[in-house]
Amino acid sequence: MSFTYLKKMPTPAEIKDEYGLRPELVALKEERDRQISDIITGKDDRVLAIIGPCSADREDAVCEYVSRLAPVQEAIKDRVLIVPRVYTNKPRTTGDGYKGIASQPDPTKAPDMVEGLIAMRQLHIRAMEACQMTCADEMLYPENWGYVEDLLSYVAIGARSVEDQHHRLTVSGFDVASGMKNPTSGDFAVMLNSVYAAQHPHHFTFSGYEVRTTGNPLAHTILRGAVSKHGNSVQNYHYEDLMRLCNMYREMDLLYPAAIVDANHSNSNKDFRQQPRIVREVMMSRQFSPDIRQLVKGIMIESYLVEGSQKISDHQVYGQSITDPCLGWEDSEKLLYDIAEMNR
Repeated sequence: MSFTYLKKMPTPAEIKDEYGLRPELVALKEERDRQISDIITGKDDRVLAIIGPCSADREDAVCEYVSRLAPVQEAIKDRVLIVPRVYTNKPRTTGDGYKGIASQPDPTKAPDMVEGLIAMRQLHIRAMEACQMTCADEMLYPENWGYVEDLLSYVAIGARSVEDQHHRLTVSGFDVASGMKNPTSGDFAVMLNSVYAAQHPHHFTFSGYEVRTTGNPLAHTILRGAVSKHGNSVQNYHYEDLMRLCNMYREMDLLYPAAIVDANHSNSNKDFRQQPRIVREVMMSRQFSPDIRQLVKGIMIESYLVEGSQKISDHQVYGQSITDPCLGWEDSEKLLYDIAEMNR
């Protein structure tokens, strides 16, 4: 037999019953969902700053990081809405390596999926309490939605998932802003088709049920750069790329032209130090073109307490990424203030 069934997973209802939200956090999520929705739909001219570690590997370090965001948010609240990245699942191109806290609560130990679900939920709740902000996560496994649907205010669908029909249809049932990344090939049409699918209603099977969805009007695009057939990074954050996306949005029956620019990954050629320069160029393009200002709703930045990255070990640097390299705190804080200054 190809599968060895180790244990039955608890249902979302069972996990949520044991690790529930206090009423004040329920109210916080409702308000944050509304604010992010208003930015995506153009009712609010603030910019989203989706910022945080490549992967949320240690609860204490992640919560210290997001707590540092709180005073910055207060200072720039009129121009920028910060959405902390608390990514509990890490996609792996070859399947090897650390797959995130939802699979491996302790990076130095073996995977434990049940403990991972608990750790994922506990981390998001603690992060909300630490910074009084709801967070973003990547929905690498659509079936995880039920475990976090009452916690997240932003969801990303990754470059390797965006062409998958199950992901597209599942997002059509989400009730929060959901960004669909361009695929690794960089094809804008694929990305926009994914947004179209997510914005429209569907009838399909999900987590053992026959379901019907109403469509998610807050589905939008994320530009993260591409990889050529020769393995080279190809950027798509420049003025010409943004204008091309504007024009393609006009040609499709889509609600609310909206895009987030991911300043890392292939856009930075995986050089995390390039993120501030890329962010400033995108913000300049918004200042120059009213069409781009209407399109680009925010920036995505990989950032942690300590810059760079490290290998998993028994003597890890506290607050440094164990996956992709990230900006350190000082550069990240300055960049957030720069984004606010440029959003005039």
